[in-house]
Amino acid sequence: MNADYQDFEYKENKYLRVSAKICVLIKQISRIGRKEPYVERAEKKGKQAAEPRKKSLFREYLEAAIIAVLLALFIRAFVVQAFKIPSGSMKPTLLIGDHILVNKFVYGVKIPFTDHYIFQIKKPKRGDIVVFKWPRNEKKDFIKRVIGVAGDTIEIRDDALYVNNEKIETKYVGMYRDRDLGRAHQYLEFLGGTKHYILDVYKKNEDFGPQVVSENAIFVMGDNRDQSLDSRYWGFVSLNKLKGKAFIIYWSWPHWKRLGHLIR
Repeated sequence: MNADYQDFEYKENKYLRVSAKICVLIKQISRIGRKEPYVERAEKKGKQAAEPRKKSLFREYLEAAIIAVLLALFIRAFVVQAFKIPSGSMKPTLLIGDHILVNKFVYGVKIPFTDHYIFQIKKPKRGDIVVFKWPRNEKKDFIKRVIGVAGDTIEIRDDALYVNNEKIETKYVGMYRDRDLGRAHQYLEFLGGTKHYILDVYKKNEDFGPQVVSENAIFVMGDNRDQSLDSRYWGFVSLNKLKGKAFIIYWSWPHWKRLGHLIR
């Protein structure tokens, strides 16, 4: 390679380097007066603004969750509570597997997680189906029908129920068949202005009482009279042990036709 070519190459490279430097300089000069630094600041401000936005969104979800939990606790404590029927003591009114709702404020409002009423609205009446703490073990909840209230005299004579020396009217309906129970005699019972079905599995010539229901208490029995552990065996239920009155079946399987059935 001759010296002229080398000199040209060197000059060409030199010119290229100078040209590149000039281009960079022009580019930098062209930026003068532009608001790119402000754009960068705006982006930084945007990022800074986005962070509290994310925090506020998280806070909104957290607050919504807390409110939902508090609302659920309030409803469960004061308004309504769900229960599942585990036994056949209330057949044919309630079947094993029925899921029911219980009105908790119908009889009064209690201090949460206690048995003390803030105020009472009314007292149970004969025929009501109530959920209560079992007197022998308050960790267990029982469901039965109210047969007698304070001052009532309860007596059973030869399988017939008497309240205040008056025989409770019943009407024979027919045979009741059940996979678990087998066969039982079914009656329509008229109690306290209400009517409901009861079962009599076998005649046992039962006699009970007479017993007078004490103040602020109720006497309860299951509708499946021969297969119910109730006040005949463990006494009265104190009113402050009541959890509420059953009013509807909201789910039942495999008895799906009972969905929405009002409890009477």
